[in-house]
Amino acid sequence: MNKNAKIYVAGHRGMVGSALHRLLQKKGYTNLVTRTREELDLLDQAAVRDFFEAERPEYVFVAAAKVGGIYANNAYGADFIFENLAVETNVIHSAHKAGVDRLCFLGSSCIYPRDCPQPIKEEYLLTGPLEPTNEPYAIAKIAGVKMCESYNRQYGRRYVSVMPTNLYGPNDNYDLKNSHVLPALIRKAHEAKAGGAKDLTVWGSGKPMREFLYVDDLAEGCVFLMEKDIGEGLFNIGTGTDVTIRELAETIMNVVGFNGEIVFDSSKPDGTPRKLLNVGRMKDLGWEAKTSLRDGIALAYADFLKSAA
Repeated sequence: MNKNAKIYVAGHRGMVGSALHRLLQKKGYTNLVTRTREELDLLDQAAVRDFFEAERPEYVFVAAAKVGGIYANNAYGADFIFENLAVETNVIHSAHKAGVDRLCFLGSSCIYPRDCPQPIKEEYLLTGPLEPTNEPYAIAKIAGVKMCESYNRQYGRRYVSVMPTNLYGPNDNYDLKNSHVLPALIRKAHEAKAGGAKDLTVWGSGKPMREFLYVDDLAEGCVFLMEKDIGEGLFNIGTGTDVTIRELAETIMNVVGFNGEIVFDSSKPDGTPRKLLNVGRMKDLGWEAKTSLRDGIALAYADFLKSAA
């Protein structure tokens, strides 16, 4: 990418979008285009079309999305499928109509079947049933992947799709009802420590295995693909290693400094038993994640303390 190329980051105030924006600035890209939700509602097809016709960026990163954990996905399935479909449809189609040739679409590892072989390869997409607790969100993201593939095939565009594993880091959502497991546990451990609690309640059995990626590493992977001029394909981005939810909780408690006991609430759902990505495609291109889980959690906790201040 030329350092003066016009680059639009959709969702630049979210966790992923802000990481992309920080990295692009750090790498010396000077012509970054952003819009807040108040300035541009990505659910508004006409407004998105007008924006692309006026700005005509050369590169687009689609990091805008409605996201949440098990509770939010279960409770607000209609919102998740509608808003994500609308955003990606409006942005990808308007980008194409405005002549954008290079685009990076951000999906999620939940697009893969619930019980597919581990670690998960990109070719396992659409080979089995999805995890029911986040099916509406997953279907929306699968549609985005297929949109990119279809615009490449029909119009010769060069749109890539990136499937990150579970993300965490600066600008994460720490709301206990609607957040993902890692930020929720950071907040729970912090509040348990501050309140002098003797134990910490964790949803489920603690046995499911999850892979976690520091969000700045994801940003590096996305920009790497664009700078390497990779013009098509689906790419898993993760660390290639996973931990049990129990191990995650213990690491977070250690970082936060809470020395109580863990209590597992088995009445709450576990979700997918295991979800580890095969990251061989990215490794073959020469890219690997750099941030260890403990180091990343320490950085995330520092961000939580700053946001809570």
